[in-house]
Amino acid sequence: MAKVALVTGGQRGIGAAISEALQQAGRTVVASYAGNDAAAEAFTKRTGIRCFKFDVADFKQCADAVKRIEGEVGTVEILVNNAGITRDATMKRLTREQWDAVIDTNLGSCYNMCKLVWDGMMARQFGRIVNIGSVNGQAGQYGQVNYAAAKSGIHGFTKALAQEGAKAQITVNAIAPGYVDTEMVRAVPPDVLEKIIARIPRGRLGTAQDIARGVAFLTADDADFITGSTLSINGGQHMY
Repeated sequence: MAKVALVTGGQRGIGAAISEALQQAGRTVVASYAGNDAAAEAFTKRTGIRCFKFDVADFKQCADAVKRIEGEVGTVEILVNNAGITRDATMKRLTREQWDAVIDTNLGSCYNMCKLVWDGMMARQFGRIVNIGSVNGQAGQYGQVNYAAAKSGIHGFTKALAQEGAKAQITVNAIAPGYVDTEMVRAVPPDVLEKIIARIPRGRLGTAQDIARGVAFLTADDADFITGSTLSINGGQHMY
């Protein structure tokens, strides 16, 4: 029976590519989304992947959703924490609300979702978790103190949780995408985008499929000797 994979923020952009890649790998995929019903319906119609609406920053909503998913689809054996938001501002203008929104959605959601599937993975002695970080969590970025902090936190979260799950055959890894050709990046002013691309040795933006291939690799059944790692997919923009 196909393993169930849950991808948060899994019906648009990078998340959609991840969902489709896991489906192509033979997984039964479900995706979460926060608010765009029309986009979710269109995605399900096109791919057959079911979408569940809940706020990944709200633990109770996450708990209710996971219970429903496991009742209607099956136990979650693969989790991809992809959902994220930005609320960019310099420290002078950054509000507590903007800080909390980004930390709770980008980092707090990793706790919420992992907490809710962890006991099941431990009991079954199998699990694959991939957390989506960012090059800006590795290198920092002007005007993104909240976002960089949350994404950097994901990398530490990943390494710590990997140690807890290793003996139970649960792998926990992260992917740190660079600048990817999504709606959000394409909204950047053309002159700024040109400067960003100039700093990427490969000379182009990444694609959502570049990230999705990494997720498919890290969640494979036989990828059991890779855990606590961060896979940087950034075209050489940041190396360390």
